[in-house]
Amino acid sequence: MRVVIGGGTGFVGRELTRLLESKGHEITLISRQPGPGKITWSDVESRGLPPCEGAVNLAGENIMNPLRWWNESYKNDLYSSRVNTTRILAQAITASPAPPQSWVLVTGVACYKPNLQTHYTEESKWTPFDFLSGLVKEWEGAGQLPEDSAKKTRQVIVRPGAVLGRDGGAMKQMLIPFWLGLGGTLGSGRQPFPWIHVSDLAGIIAHALEPREDPPSTEPDVFNGVAPTLNTNFEFTKELGRVLKRPTIFPVPGFFLDVCLGSERAVILTQGQKVLPKRTLDSGFEFQYPDLTSALKEITGSQ
Repeated sequence: MRVVIGGGTGFVGRELTRLLESKGHEITLISRQPGPGKITWSDVESRGLPPCEGAVNLAGENIMNPLRWWNESYKNDLYSSRVNTTRILAQAITASPAPPQSWVLVTGVACYKPNLQTHYTEESKWTPFDFLSGLVKEWEGAGQLPEDSAKKTRQVIVRPGAVLGRDGGAMKQMLIPFWLGLGGTLGSGRQPFPWIHVSDLAGIIAHALEPREDPPSTEPDVFNGVAPTLNTNFEFTKELGRVLKRPTIFPVPGFFLDVCLGSERAVILTQGQKVLPKRTLDSGFEFQYPDLTSALKEITGSQ
């Protein structure tokens, strides 16, 4: 299978490329810079989509970039890096004389309103309630194919939680303070913490790209990219400390995160959603790392 991956040079993209190449698939990356095995977004806009059986978009400015202050300029970059690239790919798929059989867009669980009681599955209805949920709405809308194209190309949306792995994502910023014994809960610690190991997220995307015998639906299939176990921030913090054999006695107050990150961004850490991968499991996908202990041991090399 030939697969085109937008944003494939990032943390998840590297893992997905490794997995797909191990299965014998041919990968072309869409990047801002040209290079071997790469094309640019301008190439896609001007020349269309290269011949492929699968297309994936992972592109997006890092929302937790510690070097970016939370302001309108940053929010515009978050929007354009997600919505505009998704629209470019969707338009290229629509215009292609030989469109791919699968189109996978990776967004996020920010669409689900934080709540300590509600359990969200892929069937849960939602409406935008803040900047991030509104961004997901625009993002997923930009990826929607016209009805005629949707009859030829299967559309899939994967909504991951916090992506955990050795080489990037949420863990990259967490490990140093935890190794130093400075780790602790964020805010109250009671907030749900939907997470997934990067290998499992790559696996779900690869699973979604696989050919299916049934005809595509005109509406996207949605898979929640989260581990099947529900955890709180407190449980995550204590388990990471236990695996690393380090104390976790330095909680970070919610107001401090609001000041440092901006209140609209801090909610990612101080609030959370109970998200279940119901349709993901029903599709036959099997998680390599279904629980925190196995995931954190692999990430920290504590096997």
